[in-house]
Amino acid sequence: MSTPRSRAAGMPDPSVQDLGKGFHVFVQLDGSWGLNNVGIFAGRDGVILVDTTFTEGRARALRAAVTELSPHPIRTVLNTHHHGDHTYGNYLFPEATIIGHELCRSATIATGFETKKWFPDVDWGDIRIVPPAVTFRDELTLWCDDVPATVRFVGPAHTTNDVYMWVPEHSLLFAGDLVFNGGTPFVVMGSISGLLRALDELDGLGAHTVVPGHGAVGGPEVVGHQRDYLLWLQDVAQRGFDAGTEPLDLARSVDLGTFARLTDSERLVGNLHRAYSELRGEPLGGPLDYDRIVDEMVAFNDGQPLHCVA
Repeated sequence: MSTPRSRAAGMPDPSVQDLGKGFHVFVQLDGSWGLNNVGIFAGRDGVILVDTTFTEGRARALRAAVTELSPHPIRTVLNTHHHGDHTYGNYLFPEATIIGHELCRSATIATGFETKKWFPDVDWGDIRIVPPAVTFRDELTLWCDDVPATVRFVGPAHTTNDVYMWVPEHSLLFAGDLVFNGGTPFVVMGSISGLLRALDELDGLGAHTVVPGHGAVGGPEVVGHQRDYLLWLQDVAQRGFDAGTEPLDLARSVDLGTFARLTDSERLVGNLHRAYSELRGEPLGGPLDYDRIVDEMVAFNDGQPLHCVA
């Protein structure tokens, strides 16, 4: 089972890390449920954000941090996918044009504020759902002053609608939740095989600096760590599927080995449900019974709710 952590005990305050050339990241450690990273580009006359945050309070902290970096307005927000920790704060940046994949827009609208039922103890504040107003299908270029950044769609992976932002001039990758650093990857709403393909693409970029969706900024090794977990997951799932073992029972019995150090290990239950779906030949990223899966993740944690201090 997952090891519970005291609520907010030892959690550092969000911080801003300077990546050079106007690029920064708003880091929320330890990167567990709801504690995502936000990319920031502070340009000559405007600011670009890569994602927002989970709660009103954290979005206001993000805005305050940006104000300290730049006197210029926040002109653009790129959502890397629809999950609430990356989109719920959109509404607090009304001056910005919000960009996302076309599936990100539809998923943001369809799911609304449903996440609150899975995290009952979170102090959300006044959340209003604001989906991307500008959408694309495959790829676009986002200009950071005179520096081009490529934004590419690679779903289904972590979700059906993931994109990443690659700044080749600075060998800088904003990976969104295609990469977790120090946390258990989560693919229940996406595809394991799809995420492995996406990681191959990320590997091919040759990034020196990788900003994960959650956890500390790292180098190309964090992509490899993600791949190692997914390959292990596929192997565990194949053996459990062949034996007719239910995902929750399999998760309870498996030896996590080196992956036991990752936060939020209850995600294994959801990941196994997705793996079984793929082994049954179902459409990649197709809907599953997420309420049941969350209930089973809670059961894996001996009845303790999903731990979120966002």
